[in-house]
Amino acid sequence: MDSNEENHKIRPARLSCNGPNKTEVNPKYILPPSERPRLAEVVSSSEGCIPTLDLTGLDGPQRQGLIAQIKQSCEVGVFQIINHGVSEELMENMMEVSNGFFKMPVEDHAELYIENPKATARLYTSSIVGKEKVCNWREILRLSCQYPLEQTINSWPPKPQAFRDIAAKYCTEVRALILRILTAISEALGLDPDYLSKCMGTHRQVMAVNYYPMCPNPELTFGIPPHSDPTVVTVLQQGDLSGLQVLKNGKWIAVEPIPNAFVVNVADQLEVISNGRFRSVEHRAVTNSTKARISIPTFYGPSTDAFIAPAKSLVIEECGHPALYRGFIFEEYLKKYKSQELKSKTVLDCFKINIE
Repeated sequence: MDSNEENHKIRPARLSCNGPNKTEVNPKYILPPSERPRLAEVVSSSEGCIPTLDLTGLDGPQRQGLIAQIKQSCEVGVFQIINHGVSEELMENMMEVSNGFFKMPVEDHAELYIENPKATARLYTSSIVGKEKVCNWREILRLSCQYPLEQTINSWPPKPQAFRDIAAKYCTEVRALILRILTAISEALGLDPDYLSKCMGTHRQVMAVNYYPMCPNPELTFGIPPHSDPTVVTVLQQGDLSGLQVLKNGKWIAVEPIPNAFVVNVADQLEVISNGRFRSVEHRAVTNSTKARISIPTFYGPSTDAFIAPAKSLVIEECGHPALYRGFIFEEYLKKYKSQELKSKTVLDCFKINIE
């Protein structure tokens, strides 16, 4: 290993959320009182405030009805989907090998502790290394899923033994699902079916495995603080434990798990392309005191050289729909996103057009 590569390594001890102390939260994870989750105020999605869509008929005679439902759900910013085409067995296998990965001794993870954000596989805790005032209660395994997968798969964890094979099958099936969803969203906006696919350049897919250890006091810290995603859509397998919360009408809503469902959330680039008709959802992840939790999000968005702007047909000045965002190369957005801590939707605000 050369000196430059050595400088990108993180000592494994830095990734322990609480070290040997299991009864109190380490001070570096404790949020100021004004920024804490206030879990008693959270509403459950079981009250019907988060749509659930059955995609059984998406490619059949029920398509137009489902397109209308997808449009309404994207206006909410988040929805769950069932009968989506990704096999239950594969979802369970992906969760199982992910659990197996985080149960391995820390020494088996050592080569993946890398600060370089361009690494095709890395394990880390801090989104912005050295800049976060309060640490997040999580560890993240982040995998680049560029196609063909042979370009990156050899950098993925070799253990557990089946990890690479299962993860490759999983991200391939999820990609196929996302492409179907993007086609449907394009149609929901009144655009050509391949509009979103074309404006995303060569596309970029990243899969993460988020690990949230048990936390002695979930009221004091976040797994992930409030933010919106920088991509076009995110498709999340959240397992059987609640932890994802979304902001709707000023209230935080706990997205309760549905067996074999995915959570789909609108991300920032879709808000721009839709000219604000679909709003990216602000969301966060909270911890719990009884059991470690794993969630597996797939982030799908543009290549860095893609030009992102409101679709021209959605900018209608005379009808009260002026352009809300200026156009930009996606790399410009990413640089702003990566230069600050996760915090609300402040990055998207940098690209808004001031309208008198």
